[in-house]
Amino acid sequence: MEANFLTAVFLPLALFIIMLGMGLTLTLEDFKRVVIYPKAVLIGLGAQLIMLPIVGFGIASVFPLDPQLAVGVMILAACPGGPTSNMITFLAGGDVALSVTLTAISSLITVFTIPLVINLSMQRFLGEGTTLQLPFLSTVLQIAVITLLPIAIGMIAKRYAPGLADKVDKPVKWLSLFFLAVVITGVLLRERNNFVSYVIDVGWVTLALNVVTMVLGFAIATLTRLGEKSTTAITIEVGIQNGTLAIAIASTPALLNTPTMAIPAAIYSLLMFVTGAGFAWWASRRQGLLKA
Repeated sequence: MEANFLTAVFLPLALFIIMLGMGLTLTLEDFKRVVIYPKAVLIGLGAQLIMLPIVGFGIASVFPLDPQLAVGVMILAACPGGPTSNMITFLAGGDVALSVTLTAISSLITVFTIPLVINLSMQRFLGEGTTLQLPFLSTVLQIAVITLLPIAIGMIAKRYAPGLADKVDKPVKWLSLFFLAVVITGVLLRERNNFVSYVIDVGWVTLALNVVTMVLGFAIATLTRLGEKSTTAITIEVGIQNGTLAIAIASTPALLNTPTMAIPAAIYSLLMFVTGAGFAWWASRRQGLLKA
């Protein structure tokens, strides 16, 4: 696939469809739960929006990474949640409503936090003199268009045409997985000459980010006594990132337009299905033993 077409057309379209699919599962009640169940939602958001970038920064600083790959790790850490986390929470027997609520609210907040986290990361890893920056207002608008707009369209369809929304929900989910697979394949093929070295350099880093954040999410939810299902949901929400959004921010010509920075998210997007499936199996088995 032509690189320019992948980044300029296909990638934003893929993200649009993926976020549209998420919107088809949301209602206004998902946003109201922050008032009804404030403890679990606030703990989950705090872990996603504060702890996750701190852990990402620590991991990117400790491992001997190329500066652009280090920034790529931080882009990934700045993009929590996503439709995949909701699916894995369902498979793990977690609180799907809490998972969806955290994904919905974090999608609103990260529109504003993503450019801040990424610009600070580029100053840290690329140097104070770097000319590569994300203009705050234009970045907020662009991220809103490719994330919040399709979510809003999906929610409107869910509200005013529930029959149609339910009918297309499953096909859109499968289409989303297809688009995600094509995006990851396209990014990795474009960097195929350096693929093995990238896997060696950044594979362990993204795995560490995934596993460490899941462990910390589980620990925080357990220590705050949120209950088994809520603990499962928060563990997955904190540990499973929105790799497609991270790839789009790194690769899209209107944003960073630096394909190397998309490599951590592409590799991570493959690993998270393995660790997510493993955790889902363990969590569902654990809940069965606790009930017994």
